[in-house]
Amino acid sequence: MARYLFFVSRSYSFAILRPLQRVIRETGGEAAWFLSDLDPGYLHSGEKRLESVAEVKEFQPEAVFVPGNVVPDFFPGIKVQLFHGFGIEKKGHFRIRGFFDLYCTHGPLTTGPFRKLAARHGHFHVEETGWPKVDPLFRPEMANRWREEHRVDGPMILYAPTFSPSLTSAHALLEQIGRMSASGPWRWVIKFHPKMDPRWIRSFERLSGPNLVISHEPDILPLLKAADVLLTDTSSVVAEFLLLGKPVVTFRTSAPGPHVLDIRQESELEGALARALERPADLLRRGREYADTMHPYRDGRSSERVLQAVREFKAHHAQGLRRKPMNLLRRLKIRRQIGYYRLR
Repeated sequence: MARYLFFVSRSYSFAILRPLQRVIRETGGEAAWFLSDLDPGYLHSGEKRLESVAEVKEFQPEAVFVPGNVVPDFFPGIKVQLFHGFGIEKKGHFRIRGFFDLYCTHGPLTTGPFRKLAARHGHFHVEETGWPKVDPLFRPEMANRWREEHRVDGPMILYAPTFSPSLTSAHALLEQIGRMSASGPWRWVIKFHPKMDPRWIRSFERLSGPNLVISHEPDILPLLKAADVLLTDTSSVVAEFLLLGKPVVTFRTSAPGPHVLDIRQESELEGALARALERPADLLRRGREYADTMHPYRDGRSSERVLQAVREFKAHHAQGLRRKPMNLLRRLKIRRQIGYYRLR
């Protein structure tokens, strides 16, 4: 039986890794979770948790999957980077930190740069697999479940701002969203990033009413499926939404382009949303073109490709890699994070 470990330190990691867990189980393997500074209440019934390094070493995973930047180097198994989002415009997306053996990229926009980095550094391999998180978007069982449960029968706007103080639109759009939700015909659902400043969350919670709700669910996928338009700023959720062939409105994004309707002033918001709800053909076409370069897979089988990439790495690529850099400060930091100081 093949065994695999998920190393997670953020709540959004569960939505990324559960589609992979599903495929692991369906193919006769076993998956376990190691939570770093996370409430075990996030785990579902039947999900296996390993609570110590000793348990991890006894489990002997074939691979450790990580939707983050670091992983304990002393864990057994191939270290696999899955990424926590599509955010190529974010600082550090292409930074090589020296922890991973295999990078599973999402599509041409990331595969090319990472393969150039692999040739330069020589201590990791790159395979284009697609992103496990979005597999459920292409399965019929997710179809508009959220709308049915919440009795949404009209236009629905999903507002998902980023948390970064220099990039977030939360402060600029608070008043406009409050006004439109109080008087307009649209339903609003707001989904905050786990790192969002609590002050802004509280400010938006005061706007809650018949036409505006705050979602506290860790998984954004049902909301992406349910919404008619996404409103955001500089967030990787743009690409996730475009995979569904629906329009995106951004506010002062640092990554503008013809695939989104970007506005610069708060007063433009209502008009931009109204235009997006009309689903302009040119905007949708450009959105599809952008999505194809970011993540061309629409078959819901990225998790299967990830597992195949691990098998092929083990069989054909592991032996030819250079030694990873010493990385002493980062290795010490991860040891402090999980309280492990033994040499082995």
